Amino acid sequence: MSKQIRSEEMDRLLEGILRLENKEEAYQFFEDLCTVNELVSLCQRFAVAGMLREDKTYLDIAEQTGASTATISRVNRALNYGNDGYDMVLNRLDD
Repeated sequence: MSKQIRSEEMDRLLEGILRLENKEEAYQFFEDLCTVNELVSLCQRFAVAGMLREDKTYLDIAEQTGASTATISRVNRALNYGNDGYDMVLNRLDD
């Protein structure tokens, strides 16, 4: 994880997220924590990551998700050069 985001505040946020017990609690927490646009953006990036892993083209991904090519490129860069977070979570969802 980038040193830029490591902090006591981030640790506390992540500990709180890890204590959520089910999807309904997650909905409640994230609806309070984030704006609708922030949640839509997070969901969009996660969908883009899954589609990139399936070797979909940028055009197909943009059409299906509404993501800009800049967003798709950013997610692709994270998949190729990031911390493997997308892959870790997507693999666990595939199990």
